[in-house]
Amino acid sequence: MAEQTLKEKTARGLFWGMLNNGTMQVLNLVIGIFLGRLLTPADYGIVGVLAIFTAIAGDLQSAGFTQALINIKRPTDRDYNSVFWFNVLMSVTMYVILFLAAPLIAWYFHQPVLTDVSRFLFLAFLISSLGIVHNAYLSKNLMVKEQAVAGVTGLIVSGSVAILLAWKGYAYWALAWQQVIFISVVNLVRLHYSKWRPSLKIDFGPVRQMFPFAVKMLGTKILTTVSQNILTFIFGRMLPIHAVGNFSQANKWNTMGHSLVTGTIGQVAQPVMAEINDDMDREVRVFRKMLRFTAFLSFPAMLGLALVAREFILITVGPKWLGCVPLLQILCVGGAFLPLYAVYQNMVISKGRSDIYLWCNAVQIVLQIALVLIFAPKGITVMVAAYTILNIIYLLVWHWQAQKALRIPLLDAVKDTAPFCVVALAVMAATWFLTSWTYYIWLLFLLRVVIASAFYFLMMKLLGAEILNECLMFLKKRRGG
Repeated sequence: MAEQTLKEKTARGLFWGMLNNGTMQVLNLVIGIFLGRLLTPADYGIVGVLAIFTAIAGDLQSAGFTQALINIKRPTDRDYNSVFWFNVLMSVTMYVILFLAAPLIAWYFHQPVLTDVSRFLFLAFLISSLGIVHNAYLSKNLMVKEQAVAGVTGLIVSGSVAILLAWKGYAYWALAWQQVIFISVVNLVRLHYSKWRPSLKIDFGPVRQMFPFAVKMLGTKILTTVSQNILTFIFGRMLPIHAVGNFSQANKWNTMGHSLVTGTIGQVAQPVMAEINDDMDREVRVFRKMLRFTAFLSFPAMLGLALVAREFILITVGPKWLGCVPLLQILCVGGAFLPLYAVYQNMVISKGRSDIYLWCNAVQIVLQIALVLIFAPKGITVMVAAYTILNIIYLLVWHWQAQKALRIPLLDAVKDTAPFCVVALAVMAATWFLTSWTYYIWLLFLLRVVIASAFYFLMMKLLGAEILNECLMFLKKRRGG
């Protein structure tokens, strides 16, 4: 009965996680189209180079305590309150530091306007500190539906304001306001749904107890953030700002694509794995099923986006962004594997092994920086390709850790994921061949989407993919009441 209950909660979490992320990506698509047509590559470059600073500041303020709270079987009000006030204190401290550092940031990227823009944009993580614990509460209780409402509401409000500002000619300020308004609205909705409220009884005792785990998570989160943003940081120093904008645009669409799957898995993986981490057999079954579900979605989605990248960019944001197409195609190949990282990483976190999480990411970021700098003279396309290849290969390191923790042979993981990759590649190749006769952009785009989707579904049915049948049965059950 307990396993069935957990299975149902997991299925509901995955359903609402997918609905949440799907809705978010559709809204991001619509908003991105409007902003891409109203703004220039240089506008995106201005805000894009700041991404690494806002992301690291966000990591520092939460300091890994969100994961620590989720890992606690039954966190108390004292635990939540301790983390809440620690986050607030950290965020205020970080904002003061970054406020003073703003002129240095502007100097590094050769963009004087970044002084004022960064000081305003950094308000986003100051505001977000007020909602981190409420988000942990929703995650701990698998309240994925409520998280979905928060994200969608924030995106609609912030996107609408950003489009209005861009239309009025506020250029890069539209993107800055979008981020600040988004987190403000999301926090308000999280507060509405969360039953927990902070109190003035400040006690940092629980924080001290969580610190050994949380500090390793913090180091890892910072390294992960650097890994995800290192190209923008390097390009912002080496390349013209419009080239950085092209990469930011490509990276945005790639991130939106793989986040649909990563977000769906990430919202339930750690809570579920933490719930069953005392039962090895169940852990292995759940872990392998998550691998299959992730591969089932990720490979066709991301390889499909690579297939239609040129048509997609022309239809959505226009020909001024054609320079980002090769970068988007390369990133999408790597993006097909990134959701698998989420499964492995959440398994490690659920085991309380933040040390493994830290060192795996530390080695990866060092290799990434070295590889990008080695290939820097070859140009931006080669640097992005080298970065992508490394990220694909490095997945083997994460499996090595999973094999030690859960005793899952590499061959089993390959059996769980490779068939979906091979079928997706074959489907995209066949679709490209069958549609190569037309140059009408809209027709080509629609044909490739429809044919690739139909082929992939048909191949899954013919091969008897269990994960497809389970998804169809779950959807039928929901329609039936």
